[in-house]
Amino acid sequence: MINISSYHLFSLMVLFQFGTTVIFGSGSDSGRDAWITVMISSLLGGILIAGYVTIAKFNHFDPFVQWFQRRLGKWLGTPIAWLYPLLFIYTAARIICDLRFLLPLTLLPKTPEWFFIGVLILLILYILYAGIEVLFRIAGVLLPVLILFILFETIVLLSSGSLHSGYLRPVLADGFGRVLNNVWPVGITTTYGECFAMAVFWCMLKKKGYLGRISIGATLFAGLFIVLFDVLAITALGEYLFQKMVFPAFTILKMTSVADFLENMEVFGAMYFICSAFIKISVYLFAAVLCIRDLTYSSNDRLAIWMTTLIAYVMAMSMANNLTEHLEVWLGSIANIVVVPMYIVLPGIILMLSLFGKRKRRREAQ
Repeated sequence: MINISSYHLFSLMVLFQFGTTVIFGSGSDSGRDAWITVMISSLLGGILIAGYVTIAKFNHFDPFVQWFQRRLGKWLGTPIAWLYPLLFIYTAARIICDLRFLLPLTLLPKTPEWFFIGVLILLILYILYAGIEVLFRIAGVLLPVLILFILFETIVLLSSGSLHSGYLRPVLADGFGRVLNNVWPVGITTTYGECFAMAVFWCMLKKKGYLGRISIGATLFAGLFIVLFDVLAITALGEYLFQKMVFPAFTILKMTSVADFLENMEVFGAMYFICSAFIKISVYLFAAVLCIRDLTYSSNDRLAIWMTTLIAYVMAMSMANNLTEHLEVWLGSIANIVVVPMYIVLPGIILMLSLFGKRKRRREAQ
């Protein structure tokens, strides 16, 4: 039986929430108030994840797909449960597509897309075959390393004189509406709503009583560093460039220069972006594999592993022709039509049904 420690779950949730958010500039449409957008999104995201934890507790930490089968019945709950592995595979493909567009613009301008994405897929296949415990242990090792690099980057940027606190002012000069428009739905669903995928692994936690503290703590911890990334990008680039740059967090690393010694540190940005993206893709595909295994009552994951990975690869290589098209699809129709119902509406229904079931059992016990 797999038993995940509290530290490893915390590490994986933090890295999962970093994902591609740290490189694209979270809430950039809010301009210099993006850090406020991220703060509000993190707090609301913590509440959302607390709701997910409550569902897990009300359902006795049963496997993820059983939540829907128990509360909605086998005939309705099973088809709805099947939607989640499909969404997980699609989202993994979108993150692979992020790398497909980012790496040629930054590190590998002359390398064919199919090659470096193929290498990434082989690494993910290795992790999937190695088992979920290996992924958690990798996250436990990576988190402190990446945090140290982020803090080092912050110190270097401060020392280089590239940051200008005046770029953050005036605060909320354009009103609160611009902030709220970026909090809902993208600010909450992207990163925090996506943590519904992590619920697939909660039944493996060794000390389940700590799940709420771990999940909400990881959310606030990750939110703190996402705020830091936005503040660094805004104070280094200014509001206009921060909004226009596709990869603001990556761009500011090119601006570092301390005594003509520490320069062009974009390699660090590429490293923690690739690491966090790799973790997020692996989590989504692992979650899809485990859901498919439970839904098909299979004892062997090999077919599900190959199927989910190959589908994600094909989708990633064909879903968009350019980065602008890729981002517009997610921030537009997908966020409202797919993500909100899957990560907020359906979990909300399951939560209410779980609460009603608990009260019904109490009345029957009396």
